[in-house]
Amino acid sequence: MITHVLYSVAFVILGIVVGFFLYKKLESSKQKNVEVQRRKLLENALSEAGQIKKEASLKVEQELLDLRRKAEQDIRDLKQSLHKDEERIHVQTEQVERKIEVLDQRELDFIQRDQALGVEQKKLDERSLEITSLIEEQRSKLENISGISREEALKRLTESIESEARMEAAKSIVRIENEMKIQADKKAKNILALAISRYAGDYVAEKTVSVVPLPNDEMKGRIIGREGRNIRAIEAATGIDIIIDDTPEAVILSGFNPVRREVARQALELLIADGRIHPARIEEVVGKVEKELDATMRESGEQATFDVGAHGVHHEVIMLLGRLRYRTSYGQNVLQHSLEVSFLSGIIAAELGMDIKQAKRAGLLHDIGKAVDHEVEGSHASIGADLAKRYGEPDAIVHAIAAHHEDIEPDTLLDIVVQAADALSGARPGARKEMLESYVKRLDNLEQIAMTFPGVQKSFAIQAGREVRIVVDSGEISDPNAILLSRDIAKKIETELTYPGQIKVTVIRETRSVDFAR
Repeated sequence: MITHVLYSVAFVILGIVVGFFLYKKLESSKQKNVEVQRRKLLENALSEAGQIKKEASLKVEQELLDLRRKAEQDIRDLKQSLHKDEERIHVQTEQVERKIEVLDQRELDFIQRDQALGVEQKKLDERSLEITSLIEEQRSKLENISGISREEALKRLTESIESEARMEAAKSIVRIENEMKIQADKKAKNILALAISRYAGDYVAEKTVSVVPLPNDEMKGRIIGREGRNIRAIEAATGIDIIIDDTPEAVILSGFNPVRREVARQALELLIADGRIHPARIEEVVGKVEKELDATMRESGEQATFDVGAHGVHHEVIMLLGRLRYRTSYGQNVLQHSLEVSFLSGIIAAELGMDIKQAKRAGLLHDIGKAVDHEVEGSHASIGADLAKRYGEPDAIVHAIAAHHEDIEPDTLLDIVVQAADALSGARPGARKEMLESYVKRLDNLEQIAMTFPGVQKSFAIQAGREVRIVVDSGEISDPNAILLSRDIAKKIETELTYPGQIKVTVIRETRSVDFAR
C-alpha cells in the first residue's frame, strides 16, 4: 500500500518535471519564432524604406531638373525682356537728347531776344523821359497862356465831360426807351389784354366772422344752454367764439381760422334745424361736419386740379388746395385767386410759346402755403415751396412758388409769368378790399415821396394809387433830367412802400408863355 502510494507520488513528480521541461521547450520555440518574424519584418521594412528612399530620390532629382529647366527658361525670357527694354531706353534717350538740343537752341534764342528787348526798352525809357519833359514844358506854357492851373483846368474839363455824358446818357435812355416801349408796351398790352379778356372770374368777399340766422330769438337761449354749457361745448369743439348779442334772430361766429369757422357754422345750422342741442349731440354733429368738410375740401381740390388740367398732384397737396376754399387774402378767396392765376398764367404762357400745363400748374400752386401759414412760421411763398418740394413737384414749379413775391430772385420766364398773373388777379378792379385808412395813407405816402425831390412842384396820386403824376419846375428840371427823376422816384417808391401790382410814375414838365391882347 505504501509502495503503491510512493509510486504514485513518484509518477506525479516525474510528470511535473517532464511538463516543466516541455513548457520550457515550447517557450523557447515560441521565442525563436517571434525573433524570426521580427527579423523578417525588419528586413521587409528596411527593404521598403530603401525603395521609398530610392523613389523619393528619383522624384526629387526629377523636380530639380524641372525647376532648373524652368529657371533657365525664365532667365532666357528675362534676358529678352531686358534686351527690349535696353533698346527702348536707348531710343528714348536719343529722343530726349534731341529735345534737349532743341531746348538749348530755344534758350539761346530767348537770351538773344531778351538782350535785344533790353536795348529796345532802354531806348523807350529814354524816349519816354523826353516825351514827359516835353509834356511838362507844354503844360507850363498852356498854364501861363490860359491863366489857370492844371488842377482847375482838369476840374473844368471833368465837369464839362460829366455834363455832356449825362446829357448823352439821358438822350440815349430816351431813345432806347422810346424804341423799346413801341415794341414792349404793344406786346405786353396785347398779352395782358388778351389774358384779362379771356378770363372773367367771380368775386367772393369773406371776412373773419360768419352770421348764422335763427328762426326766432328763443333759439339763442337754447344755444346758450343751462348755465352756458351748450355754448361752451360748441366753442370747445370748434375753437370758434360765438357772439350772442342784441342782433335779432342771428348769432355771430368769430375766428381767424376759416375752416373751423365753417365747421362751426354748418354744425350750428344742423343743430338749429334738428332742435336737439346738448353737449353730447354737439360733439356728434361737429365730428360729422368735420368729416363732411374734409370730403368737401378734397372734392374742391380735385375739381381745381381737374379744371386746370394738373395731373399727378399729391393727395396732400389736393387737400391743401381744398382748404384754400375757406381762406381769404385782402377779402379775396384764395382758391378762386389761385384758379385765376392758373388760367392767366396759361394764357400768357400760350402767347409766349411756353409750356402751358407747367405754367397753369405753377399758378394753381403758387399760394399753397397760405393753407398752413397760420400754423408754420415763415412767408407763405417759402412755406409753399417747401410743401411742393416735399410732395414731389418739379424744381421749376418749386422755384416759381418761392419767387412769386421775390423772396428769392426770379431767374426763369416761368417765375415772371406767375408773378405777372398773380399781380393781374390781385390788382384787377374789385378783386381785393383795403381799409380806407391804409388806402388813404398809401396815397399820401406816394405824394410825399415825390415831393422830397428837388424841382418838384406838385404830386398827385391817381388811379386808386396805381399812378402818381408829378409836376416839375421847367426852369430847374430839363427834359433829360425829367427822365432820370422819374426813375429815381420809382426806385424810392419800390424801396419804401409795400403795394400790390405796380405803380406808374409820370413826370410832367411844361413851359407856358402868357400874354394879353388889349
